[in-house]
Amino acid sequence: MTTDSSAPILSVRDVNKVYADGFRALNHINLDIRRGEIFALLGPNGAGKTTLISLICGIVKATSGTIFADGYNIVRDYRAARAAIGLVPQELHTDSFESVWATVKFSRGLFGKSPDAVYLEKVLRDLSLWDKRNAKIMTLSGGMKRRMLIAKALAHEPAILFLDEPSAGVDVELRHDMWRLVRKLRTQGTTIILTTHYIEEAEDMADRIGVINQGELIVVEDKEILMRKLGKKQLTLTLRQPLSRIPAGLNAWPLTLSDDGHALIYHFDAQKEESGIAALLRTLNQHGIDFKDLRSRESSLEDIFVSLVHQSKQEQT
Repeated sequence: MTTDSSAPILSVRDVNKVYADGFRALNHINLDIRRGEIFALLGPNGAGKTTLISLICGIVKATSGTIFADGYNIVRDYRAARAAIGLVPQELHTDSFESVWATVKFSRGLFGKSPDAVYLEKVLRDLSLWDKRNAKIMTLSGGMKRRMLIAKALAHEPAILFLDEPSAGVDVELRHDMWRLVRKLRTQGTTIILTTHYIEEAEDMADRIGVINQGELIVVEDKEILMRKLGKKQLTLTLRQPLSRIPAGLNAWPLTLSDDGHALIYHFDAQKEESGIAALLRTLNQHGIDFKDLRSRESSLEDIFVSLVHQSKQEQT
């Protein structure tokens, strides 16, 4: 285990994955994950998210490059590296005829950990599975099975937890419980790496965001910095009297007119000073344009994600 708290807990260096048919699933991936952070890896279907996780967890072998988990090379020191990782996969793979308790107990022993009934009870209680500890997995609901996978991944007390689409098939209440647990794990020092199609969850949970598309990491950035850098703001002014066109004197402003002419829409960078709005309103007044309402909206992480992926596709074609 790495003793330097400033060193990345996970380090991916120039990793490539090319399959026998020539398909390049990952292309020169370089990524450092900070100890104790929640990192969201976003990307469209087939972008390479699950492939990258599979490489880090030793399920798939990289064509080239090196990966270190908690200071251990995942090829040379496979057992030690894998013991530092807990994986919650997308698919529900586990022995359906075993009980919940037997499954988490076996998983802990599989990684060479001594029995610890107190710890396993805590994990199951945190996941609202304690009452189901003697139930066979085949009898659990889909949401409970998803929780079961998380309990199994946590059984050996990993320093790194991968959550690959953890919200898939989980209802809203269970999802909220799950994210409360994730936050609690982070406060206890566990590093969380998640993939999700619910981008609003990544916006709410993550410290940093990575976006992958067609096997390439196109951005890795602190969430707040990413939102400031790439976010846009939109001010919509509902007019008292509709316009047929934008007056020539307003051409210098980045304005668009709604289709029905009842609203002017002003677009500006989120990181720029908003004092320009006051100047715009004065200019509208000078042109005799009055408004009865104004609403502002800031880009969401989903807006930024869609824009990044679209731009990446254009650059790669």
